[in-house]
Amino acid sequence: MGEDLEDDWFERALEERENETDDGEEERGDNLAKDGDGERAEERGDDRAEDDVDAAENQGSKDTDSSSTSLFDEDFGSALDNVEMPDVGAETTPPRDTLARPDGFDDLDFDLGGPEETDFEADVDSELPRIDLGIDGLDRMIQGGVPERTLMVAMGPAGTGKTTFGLQFLHYGLKNSENAVFITLEESRERVINSATEKGYPFEEYVETGQLAVVGVDPIEMANSLTSIRNDLPRLIEDFGASRLVLDSVSLLEMMYEDRAKRRNEIYDFTRSLKEAGVTAMLTSEVSETSPYASRYGIVEYLTDAVFVLQYVRPDDFRETRLAIEIQKIRDANHSREKKPYEITSEGLSVYQQANLF
Repeated sequence: MGEDLEDDWFERALEERENETDDGEEERGDNLAKDGDGERAEERGDDRAEDDVDAAENQGSKDTDSSSTSLFDEDFGSALDNVEMPDVGAETTPPRDTLARPDGFDDLDFDLGGPEETDFEADVDSELPRIDLGIDGLDRMIQGGVPERTLMVAMGPAGTGKTTFGLQFLHYGLKNSENAVFITLEESRERVINSATEKGYPFEEYVETGQLAVVGVDPIEMANSLTSIRNDLPRLIEDFGASRLVLDSVSLLEMMYEDRAKRRNEIYDFTRSLKEAGVTAMLTSEVSETSPYASRYGIVEYLTDAVFVLQYVRPDDFRETRLAIEIQKIRDANHSREKKPYEITSEGLSVYQQANLF
């Protein structure tokens, strides 16, 4: 890939559109975004998935590296102006155990992670730098914090606060002078910034100062040009100096691939590119219809280092429905395995680490 082409797709990602009047974009944002948590109508997923897969196949034979195709609305270069780039140290690769792969994963070379310590008070023999997620009660459930450069996923059904989780995770880093990137496949760029603002997160200010990049991408276009994106993403994130990244949501990207093997391989390659980028990244994902502990396509939980499960909990008498969070795994970190209640407040997620569900 040539240098001009390499810069092309992402350098238009963050160009300011002060006088935007594109009704089509507004209509797409309204159809995709239903609330601040990035939830959408279920019927859109099934109908659009079939149409979008056909579109992706028709475009598959085209050169995805074409410099004439604009993925994003903004110029990435403008976000880098006046941004002081931090020094990027050598990457530390955490040790990982390898388990037997589930059916259909035999041809991939990745680790699933080994059994974790069940003793919450046990010391972790690791020199990896740690970070907090920015959700107080949840951070207390993790002994010592999440290792830097961890790839995480927050899984849950509609309405459980996955998008809010991602916004809150970025806000914590931003207010501590970190740089961050938010990539949305569900909502418009403006809707993401407005949702954050309503929770008291000054995302618009962070964007103006070059500390935050909010990138809105159509999932069809992203699927068609995923090879180009994943090749450029590590370099561009390093140039921007981002230490935190959120992709909301990986489920929409997965829906673009009808063939199971292609879906699996494309998502694997994309998650690997995020790890190579050296950021602490969070993906959001819908859960399977049959299990609250599995993602929609049963892939991302095996490719990530940490899994947070958000779910509804209903007692037998149906008197009250509660929201609960559970840490399914975090590699190289001890953590509580209890299921704890949480609420979605005007300021974000609030986890009650000392409380029980019922």
